[in-house]
Amino acid sequence: MTSSEPLEILIDQSRKARDSAGRVLAEERNAHEQTTGQLEALQRYRSEYCERLQQAMAMGINASTLADYNRFISSLDDAITQARSLQIQQQDRVESSSEHWRHHQSRLTSFSTLRTRRVQLEQQQDARRERRQTDEITQNLIARRASGDAKNPF
Repeated sequence: MTSSEPLEILIDQSRKARDSAGRVLAEERNAHEQTTGQLEALQRYRSEYCERLQQAMAMGINASTLADYNRFISSLDDAITQARSLQIQQQDRVESSSEHWRHHQSRLTSFSTLRTRRVQLEQQQDARRERRQTDEITQNLIARRASGDAKNPF
């Protein structure tokens, strides 16, 4: 096992954790969009229903029908309140999931940076080793020539 294998395992695990957190974040965002859409639909429906009430009142309605309209509008208001609460909760989950994803992304970036530094260090060490070997070979050749010249003056 080389020294980089544990780091590669950590990078792979971090990438999987980040990807998983990304999927959860996407699901939470989709759920938030659906919740927002439901809230907007309820608000539109309430607005339309209030317009119908205004039209009915302009034409004249009895007290029983007015009470029915008011009860229904009240139930829509309750549903809107619940939808707003759900939307806020969903937004909190989106923010939490986003933070979770950023944490895993940061961790992956850290490991990747560490790997890059390790590769650069290994390259520098290889370059030094190669220079030393080249210097050693050169010195040996010079030493041989010098000793050869001493034995053979011509």
